[in-house]
Amino acid sequence: MARLREKYSNEVMPALMEKFAYKNVMEIPKLEKIVINMGIGEAKDNSKALEAAVKELEIISGQKPLITKAKKSVSNFKLREGMPIGAKVTLRGDKMLEFADRLINIALPRVRDFRGVSVNAFDGRGNYALGIKDQLIFPEIEYDKVEKVRGMDIIFVTTSQTDEECRELLKLLGMPFAK
Repeated sequence: MARLREKYSNEVMPALMEKFAYKNVMEIPKLEKIVINMGIGEAKDNSKALEAAVKELEIISGQKPLITKAKKSVSNFKLREGMPIGAKVTLRGDKMLEFADRLINIALPRVRDFRGVSVNAFDGRGNYALGIKDQLIFPEIEYDKVEKVRGMDIIFVTTSQTDEECRELLKLLGMPFAK
C-alpha cells in the first residue's frame, strides 16, 4: 500500500505531467475508487450462495459488502423487484491502494495462461472494467472452503477525462496490459 502511494507520487505523477503537458498538478489523473461487483444469479433460490459470496468478497476486499437487490421484476428469470441478486464493495483510500497492489502483483499473475488484461475495456470517460472468472486467484481464499467458482467485475474509477490518460495511469501503476 505504501509502496503504491510512493510510486504514484515519485514516478507516476511526473511521468503523466510530462506526457500530457499539464499546467497544474491538480489536472493529473488519480485513482478515485475501485468497485468490486459479484453477481450471484442463484441467490434468488439459494440464500447460502449469497452468504458464501458475501463472505468471500469480504475476505478479498477487507471490507463488508453491500447486498444488491433487483431493480425490476423479470418473469423469465423468476425474479421479483427487491430480491437480493449480488454483492458489491467500493474501496477508497488506503484499502483501495492495498487491493490494487495485491491484484496487480499477486492475483493477476496467478491466472492460468495469463497474457495481460484487455486494452479494450475502457468506457470512454476514463474508467476501466476488468472481469475475473474465478475468485481463487486471490491467495486469501482457501481452495477447500470454496463451494462454487464465482466471477467478479472490478471497475477502476479515475479522475481522468479520456481513455488514453486512464490507460497511461494504470500502466504506470503496473497494470499488465496485453500487447
